[in-house]
Amino acid sequence: MVNGIMSESQRNKKLPLKGDGGSDFPLKGVRGSRPVLLAPMEDVTDIGFRLLCRQMGAAMVWSEFVSSDALIRLVNKSLLKLQVCPEERPVAIQIYGKDVDAMREAARIVVEQAHPDVLDINFGCPVKKVAKKGAGAGMLQNVPGMLAITRAVVDAVPGTPVTVKTRLAWDDNHLLLPDGTPFIVNLAEQLQDCGIQALAIHGRTRSQMYTGSADWTNIGLVKANPRMHIPIIGNGDITSAEQAQQAFERYGVDAVMIGRATFGRPWIFHEIAHPEKVLSLDEKIDILKKQVIISIDRAASNPANAAHGKNPELCGILHVRRHLAATPLFKGIPNYRETRIAMLRAGTKEEVFALIEQTRQMLKDTQNDTQY
Repeated sequence: MVNGIMSESQRNKKLPLKGDGGSDFPLKGVRGSRPVLLAPMEDVTDIGFRLLCRQMGAAMVWSEFVSSDALIRLVNKSLLKLQVCPEERPVAIQIYGKDVDAMREAARIVVEQAHPDVLDINFGCPVKKVAKKGAGAGMLQNVPGMLAITRAVVDAVPGTPVTVKTRLAWDDNHLLLPDGTPFIVNLAEQLQDCGIQALAIHGRTRSQMYTGSADWTNIGLVKANPRMHIPIIGNGDITSAEQAQQAFERYGVDAVMIGRATFGRPWIFHEIAHPEKVLSLDEKIDILKKQVIISIDRAASNPANAAHGKNPELCGILHVRRHLAATPLFKGIPNYRETRIAMLRAGTKEEVFALIEQTRQMLKDTQNDTQY
């Protein structure tokens, strides 16, 4: 052990050699023994994107996180995040906050209004405006408060499965308890005792934010703990079918959750579920165009946009263009930087589609589309 951190050899002694992969995931509606899930992401996983990812093969989808304080004040913007459509189920709605009473009441509001398949608690958001106020990953510094919230939410919605998403620890200095036990292994046991039905772990500390590499070894230690009987969902840096397979086989997790790798690439779920069925360049670009249309349609159906006189087409494009700018498809063209900037500046569907079609042709002229 060096500076209070276990060596790789010490960790590996406790790792399972292979995930069992032998039974369906125990949450209602999730099919398959190795499900791949869409992670919750603020301003990304709205109803339109969730539905598209389900169509692409995501076994289950998570909503954007919703503030408990905003819910109990009945803030309209937050209430709109509770919208769920039948085609996207199974779906989890995620809430966050630091006050027990507010979280308890918010849980009831979510279940009464949205009837989600799962209610998820966010104890992992590292963003300063959330964590520094004691919510999200900030709760990693207040384990008694975290457990009190979890018990209160579980008791408040007895007919709905409650899950938790969190991180390994607050920072590297807190990865281990004084007795050498990994912080997350101990925390997982305590959360399980509160009555949650699954635990998702992002393999970074709060202080890492999204830098460095996700530590799946510690996620594997949680799964290998014989005291754990709830499903363990691993999250962090999964960008390919090969990495997802390794997560299941080496670390034994019950499910894999994918977040940032879906930006501009919602078909990643198809690639993992059906690696033998390679999508063509044309199919992938058509999926991106479909995403643009879904985003504009969702913006048009949002009453808040109409109430404030906003252009729904522009709102939809503003929402989706980060995906277009991030898609790996366009990195194969000669003038990638210029095209990316133009994509970020486009303000109408016609402008966006013209750039997409221009890119389609450039890719076909310069590369064999089977590589995409």
